[in-house]
This record gives sequence, C-alpha cells and structure tokens, in this order.
Amino acid sequence: MDNRFWQEEDEAVELALNWAKKRTVSGSDPKTTAHSAEYLREQVGQTITEEGLGPKEALAIYEVLSESNRSSDDPMNFAYIPSAPTRAAVAFDEVVSAANVFGGIWECGAGSIYAENQVVEWIKGYLGWPDQAIGTFVSGGTYGNLSALACARDKAKNAWQQAGTYPDGRPQDGYKLIISEETHSSLEIIAKVLDVDLLIAEVDEKGRMSGQAVEELIKDHEGVFAVVASTGTTNTGSIDHLESIAKVCSNHQVWLHVDGAYGGAGLLAPSVRRLYKGIEAADSFIVDPHKWLFAPYDACLLVYRSPESVYQTFSQHAAYLDGVDHSQSNPSDMAVHLSRRTRGLPLWYSLATYGSKKYSQAIETCLNYARQCAQAIKASDHLELVMEPTLSIVVFKRKGWDQEDYDKWSHDLALAGKLLCLPSSIKGQTVLRLAFLNPNTEIDQAIQMVLETTK
Repeated sequence: MDNRFWQEEDEAVELALNWAKKRTVSGSDPKTTAHSAEYLREQVGQTITEEGLGPKEALAIYEVLSESNRSSDDPMNFAYIPSAPTRAAVAFDEVVSAANVFGGIWECGAGSIYAENQVVEWIKGYLGWPDQAIGTFVSGGTYGNLSALACARDKAKNAWQQAGTYPDGRPQDGYKLIISEETHSSLEIIAKVLDVDLLIAEVDEKGRMSGQAVEELIKDHEGVFAVVASTGTTNTGSIDHLESIAKVCSNHQVWLHVDGAYGGAGLLAPSVRRLYKGIEAADSFIVDPHKWLFAPYDACLLVYRSPESVYQTFSQHAAYLDGVDHSQSNPSDMAVHLSRRTRGLPLWYSLATYGSKKYSQAIETCLNYARQCAQAIKASDHLELVMEPTLSIVVFKRKGWDQEDYDKWSHDLALAGKLLCLPSSIKGQTVLRLAFLNPNTEIDQAIQMVLETTK
C-alpha cells in the first residue's frame, strides 16, 4: 500500500520529465501570436480544483497552454533580444530543479556555488579584474543593475558622511544617477526604487555616450554617485565610450557600472574586444546568460570589482542567520536576495561540456551573420541600413513605408510562423531590427526572406 501523502507522484514525474526530454531535443517552431485570456479560458477552463485533475489531464492542459507561448529559441526569432540556449544548458536546468539546492549560503549549496564561482572566475578573466573581484547570479538584468547601484549609492553615502560633504550622507537635492538616452528602460524603474534622480547624457549619431557628456553632467550637478554605461544597447547594440567614461568616473570618484545584459557577451569575441577597452576600470558589471551566453531563462551574472562595500550593503543579520559563516562566498551577501536557486549552473554545465572556445566561436558566428545581413541590405534597392552593426543587431528601414506598413509586415510574418521581427524607433523614426543571437540560424534563408517579403 502506498502511504505517501502525495499520490500519483511517480506518474506525474514520468510524464513531466518525458515531455521535458522531448521538448529539449526537438527544439521548437516560431509561434505566431499570443491567444487572448478569453480564448484560453474557453480551451482549458478552471485548472485549480479541490480534488485535482491528475497528472495526465494537467499535462494535457499545459500542451494547450504552451501553444500560446512565443518561441524564444527558434532560429528565425529576431525580435526583442531572443534567447537561444544550448540543449545541454536546458537539460541541466532540469537537474538544477531536481536537486533543489538552496543557493543563498555556502553551507547549503557549497558544491553548486563553487561551480557558479568557476563561471565568475571565467568572466573576470575577460574583464581583466583582480582576484578579489566577486560575483553571483540573480534573476535578470534588472535585479543585477538594482543590486550594483544600491551598493554604489551606499558607498557614496558612507564616503560623503565620513568626509563631511553631506553630514547625513544624502545630498540636499538628492542622489543623481547618470545614464544615456539609450540606456535600458529598466533603469527608470530602478531609479524609483532607489529614490534617486536620473541625469540623461546625450549620445552621438551611433547612440554612444562619451566621457565628455558625463563630465559635463557631473560638473553641473551635485550628488552624482554612479554612471551606467552600456555595452550593447537593446535597440541598436551600441557600446558607450568606456575608456573615456572610466577616466571621468575615476577623477570624480564616481562608481562606474557597466550594463552588458545583452552585449557583454561580446567580450568573448576577438573581432570586437577592442570596443570594450576601459571595462577593466569599472566597479561592477552584469551580463545575462539567457541572452547571448546560450543559457535558459532566467539568469544574470553580477560581478563586483571589489568586495568591501558589497558585503557592507547586502550581508543580512538576524537571529536565525547568526550561525551563517560570512567568511565563505555567500551569494546572499552580494545582491538583493536571500533565497535563490543555483541558476548559474546551466551555463556552467554548458561551458564545461563544450568549452569556452566554442562559446567565442558561437558569438563570432552571430556577429558575422549581422555583418552579412547588413551587406545584403545595403546592396538592395528597396531597403536602407540605418547604421552599421556594432554587435549582432541590424537596424534598417524600408523606403516608402509608413508605420502601418511596418506593423502589417511584422504581423503577417509572425502569424505565418515564418519570422519574428518587430518594428522599433530611433529618434522618432520607425525602423526594423534583427537581433542575431542564435548560431543555428540559417543566415541565407533569413536574408532571403527579409529581402523578398519587403519588396
């Protein structure tokens, strides 16, 4: 007699894992568009009941629900910043869930955290940062940026208090954070959460912020505690002038945070590494493995150049935490989190499986795809390249089209399940953008489809 509290466990596990295995090895097709809540309500009805539906019916319902999800890893998905994880990384995410490790403190997840720290060490090598640099994985770029800037604000507050610049550590007109016009939209939300004001630096014709623009804002405003520079803006893939910005930040003792959520992965590519010069002087850095490091959602790697102010900001102390050994590398001491899954392990497993050289080659492949596509657009009669791609995003427009034409083209291709590409805008001008983040993309097929369907 089965006396386990949870009945049908074996069947539920077998059904779920079989589905996951099939999905992992088969890949996916581009989905057309999301169904409405009304449609889904009609198709699946009420799924949470007192007696339960049983594993077979529950999984059958998920099959219906999954048809309304848009595929992110399809080779013909170029919308937003798609995710194209290796199948090894996806499979190991299932291992992470099965292991159910508490990854907040070393004593609970020592082995898993050790593996995550191997990835931190790997990234530190590309950053050119000292051995004392530390890092951890959080859920996404927003949390990574939030944590880094919370640390930056605390460091400035303490420094200003000690120097007597501001007796309570807070400037009279509030804390000021410098970003550019092209900085990710999440920084506006982060500024609200941290109760800081944003100063917007101008950018050049390629969307890049310079040290001069930062210098002017620092001189004109008191209370600047940090600057956020981008290595690969979401809209165009532009990279700010890191070297000049780093010099200005150093001269004024202002924290430099580098948002490399998408484009930070370009550090691995020799063909564009020169564009990151100056990053070795930054104070903090993020990159999202679920973007261009071929890991599944959700993961952001957050790295700090120096641990001192980090532990001051984030180490938690409570009666039930008094026994925690803070001399060890505890991820809970590095960001806005305590409970966490060891979400860095899928990237670790994939890296350990394929090797870092393969990762560099994959990123170079995507960069090459973008260059090929840009050349094809320039050679066409009806399309116009808006700017040369810095990384793997190609921005272009169709001569003679208005907003309605762009919307219809995008919607029709998505509805047919052929290609995903959404209109965007630059300085009020509608454009199209293709984000190449999948080395499995058939580039000739993609270019041909873009050229032919826009005629």
